[in-house]
This record gives sequence, structure tokens and C-alpha cells, in this order.
Amino acid sequence: MSGSSIEALDLAALLCSRVCHDLISPVGAIVNGLEVLAEDKDEETRAFALELIKKSANTASAKLQFCRIAFGAAGSAGSQIDTGDAEKISRGFLEDDKTKIAWNIPRVLMGKNRVKLLLNMVLIASQAIPRGGQITVDPVGEGEAIGFKITATGTNAKVLATVPPLLAGEVGPEGVDAHKIQPFYTNLLAQACGLKASVVMDGDAVVVSAG
Repeated sequence: MSGSSIEALDLAALLCSRVCHDLISPVGAIVNGLEVLAEDKDEETRAFALELIKKSANTASAKLQFCRIAFGAAGSAGSQIDTGDAEKISRGFLEDDKTKIAWNIPRVLMGKNRVKLLLNMVLIASQAIPRGGQITVDPVGEGEAIGFKITATGTNAKVLATVPPLLAGEVGPEGVDAHKIQPFYTNLLAQACGLKASVVMDGDAVVVSAG
């Protein structure tokens, strides 16, 4: 895998690996919690295990719902996805005590690839603020040619050095692994929508754009 292209089978395999990587942690925690319930009779410990199972199951569900649209063929019977659904799953996946989302995209039916692009851009922005912060989702333009601008602010917000070239479709001699496939996939989605994706630092903020 070099140059600016990835074989279709490699792309599919890497995206599957990325999804599995995201789900290993919460699913593993559920398994651990169930083992504690089966082996430990202490009520306080069992209560802790139940809380762990509940929290981990919610996390796994939120990640699956997000990945289903961002990476999968969700709603394959139609060609459009409700942006209200995109907002809901983004909040469920990313919002917590540390991270908040200001969603300024109007609720409309939008082409699948454009919604997938939007969700993947939001994901890139969230990864730029590992300690949490604010993610602001804005439209660029309107109508069928609409683009997006995602601004992330937070403590030590930064752009990983590997992300900008991958968003530009550039694959180095080292190739792409499951950790790098998501920004490259975002570039493919942008191209499919007739847009160009990029990410830059703007002062203390990280701005992910497609227009």
C-alpha cells in the first residue's frame, strides 16, 4: 500500500480492524464484570461489577451506533440519512462530562456519503482533544453542495502529524494501518462528495474542514 491508493480488500480489512479495536475495550470490560458476578459473593463487589457492565454496555452500544453510519452501509435501502440521527449518535458517542458538542447543522435529509464524511470529520476533531473540550460543528455553504467545518478546542489540542497528509490522500512508504485508516477514509468520502478535506491549527483550536 503506497502512493495515493489502497486496494479495496485492504481498505475493508483495515476499517474492520479499526471498528474491532474500538470495541475491544468495552466488550472486554463486560466479560470481566460477568466473571466477577459469577465468582464473587461480596455484595459491594457485585454492585461494582454490575455498574461496570452497565457502563461498558452503553459505551459499546454508542460506539456501534456511530460506526454503523460512519463506516458501514446503514440505511442501505435509501440514499439519504437524517442529520438529526447523525447529531444524536455523535452526542451519544462523544459527549461526556469533559467533552461537549455544539451542533449547528440544520436537520435535513442528506446524502449518505456526505453524512459519513461529517461523522468522520467529527471523529478526527474529537481525537485532537484527548483531554476533552468543545467541538463545534458548522455548515459551509448550503444545499446539495454543503461542506463542513468542525472546530475543536481544549487543553493541549493538537493535530497529529500523520493526519494532514492522510486527509490529503497521501500514503507514505510505511503504508496505512488500522490506526491511520480513518483519516484516509475521510479523504475518500470527501472526494466522493466533490470536496477537499483538511485539518489545521488555528491559534489554540483544531479546525477540520471540507469544502
